[in-house]
Amino acid sequence: MSTSEYKVQGMTCGHCVSAVTEELTKLPGVTDVQVDLASGRVTVQSDAPLADPDVVAAVDEAGYEVVTA
Repeated sequence: MSTSEYKVQGMTCGHCVSAVTEELTKLPGVTDVQVDLASGRVTVQSDAPLADPDVVAAVDEAGYEVVTA
């Protein structure tokens, strides 16, 4: 089991949370997605480590942006 955390910019409501969750859940091996709307933190649990570009692409598909430090 692998857990990754990302900061996502642009989410403002429950629909945003649903859109991001739906896209990330489509990634192979993802078992759980938790979104904290207030902080913009997204925690993804998966069977194996996820490739960051895949996560970024899924969040982008939902219409939001992963913020990198």
